[in-house]
Amino acid sequence: MKHSRGFTLIELMTVVAVIAILASLAITAYARSIAKSQLSEAFTLADGLKSDVTTYYNQNGSCPIIGSASGVDLASNTTSYSGLYVTSTDVNTVGGSCVITAHMRNNTVSEQLRGTQVAFTMNSAGGSTQWVCSSDAPVMYLPQTCQ
Repeated sequence: MKHSRGFTLIELMTVVAVIAILASLAITAYARSIAKSQLSEAFTLADGLKSDVTTYYNQNGSCPIIGSASGVDLASNTTSYSGLYVTSTDVNTVGGSCVITAHMRNNTVSEQLRGTQVAFTMNSAGGSTQWVCSSDAPVMYLPQTCQ
């Protein structure tokens, strides 16, 4: 009669090594997904402002300023557009175009996104408006439309 002796030390070490490699890959992918979702807040806040900025520009011929002394407040009449990961969102005029800039926080976001910003520049020609995205965030975290 044969006796079952169990696993050898080499077999156990191989299994542990394979599990460690798979875990490291999973943790890296998870961290990348978290950073992408945090950066998406900047796109969400900017998307909420795009139609208001476009409407204001078409009516007045200039870019609005969020919370300015002239009383130009967009959307919900607040003076700041921010979130859990975005510290502030500004609307400025650069070269005659309206630019919405979302600034990422320095403390609640992934390390790769700290202090970065996402800018959306309005291009208005012939009655149609397009928004062009640019960012100093690493390309791997940006959506395809902003790369």
